[in-house]
Amino acid sequence: MLCSRLFTCKRGDNRHVTRTVDQANPPRPRRDREATRRRILDAARDLFGTQGYDTVTLRMIGAAADANPALVNRYFGTKAQLFAEVIADESTLPQAIAGDPAGLPRRLAEHVVRQTRSRPQSRFPRIVDRSIGDPEVQRVLSGYLTERVIEPLAAQLSGPDARARATLAAVLIMGGAPARRLIGLDALQDDPADLTRRLTAMFTAALF
Repeated sequence: MLCSRLFTCKRGDNRHVTRTVDQANPPRPRRDREATRRRILDAARDLFGTQGYDTVTLRMIGAAADANPALVNRYFGTKAQLFAEVIADESTLPQAIAGDPAGLPRRLAEHVVRQTRSRPQSRFPRIVDRSIGDPEVQRVLSGYLTERVIEPLAAQLSGPDARARATLAAVLIMGGAPARRLIGLDALQDDPADLTRRLTAMFTAALF
């Protein structure tokens, strides 16, 4: 008879086989695991956004999430992997990319306008701004842009230079963000329709 730690067994007499739950290690409900994971992700997002990647530790994130640091490691692995999860969780750009290729320039323009007009400032650019100088963050962002932005954009385009055009669009989206926050777009923010029209023309030229 095979017995595990979830059972107590007495050899030779099946009448004495009693199924008992190991009280020392009860199964954790899935919703509890998901709630803990969410708390860790939210705490990491807030700390990365306010203190920057280099300053924040897994122990700090665990304390803010009311979770053992070992759980942070179990759910997310390294700090770089956790940062990548935060970026993926915060960015709405993949949703803007998905859809009919003909409407892609306008969807990208609308995404940029939403980011520009968000009050308070969208958490995604704040997280990136606080941490962009760290080499690990640069590798994470490079992977994110390649896998979640450039490759999906290129897949919607035709022609041998599709990837180059997708890269140009990504530069317009991501590279313009620091300039927008430094000099602002106050002259256009009162007319989001006009700003959307202008950006749509820019993305159309870049992509097609």
